[in-house]
Amino acid sequence: MAGPRIACIGVIGKADNPLHISLLFPPYTDATIEFSFLLNSCLDIFEIRRKQTSIDQDLGLLHAIDERLATYGWLTTTGVKFLIIVDLFGPEMANTGKVAGAAVSGLRDSDLKPAFRALQSAYIQLLQNPFYSPDDHVSTPGMVAGSVFSCQPISNPRFTADVQRIGGTWTPGNSG
Repeated sequence: MAGPRIACIGVIGKADNPLHISLLFPPYTDATIEFSFLLNSCLDIFEIRRKQTSIDQDLGLLHAIDERLATYGWLTTTGVKFLIIVDLFGPEMANTGKVAGAAVSGLRDSDLKPAFRALQSAYIQLLQNPFYSPDDHVSTPGMVAGSVFSCQPISNPRFTADVQRIGGTWTPGNSG
């Protein structure tokens, strides 16, 4: 599939602790540290935008990292943050170095709303699981907030599969 694709989905806890990071296609699948840094760098922007935005959960474009990658954000009512990094050129150029098809004109913030809504639904289903304990994913006093090692990441197989499916099937303009 040519065109913009989701390269990374991050779920960040209300204490800015990483809960889940999914990297969706090569060459990004081995770039966990780089994407963790990119997601972390957006948290200050997220906080500023959250204070300036009305009730809407969709915070839109947070950061255009370069001409290729852009980060978008969504805030849940519980303070959990969803971040999506979009590769505007798509996996074809990432893998081959060549742009397939027409030049990319950019994304509208609304293009990602279906993906964010699906992520929120997947997260709500995770919270409804009686065997899932959200308290296992909160930083404890004395630990460095935001540290990869300060809490347990979400490892629920169903949630992980849902995130991979959402990231793998999203395309701009698809409202479902």
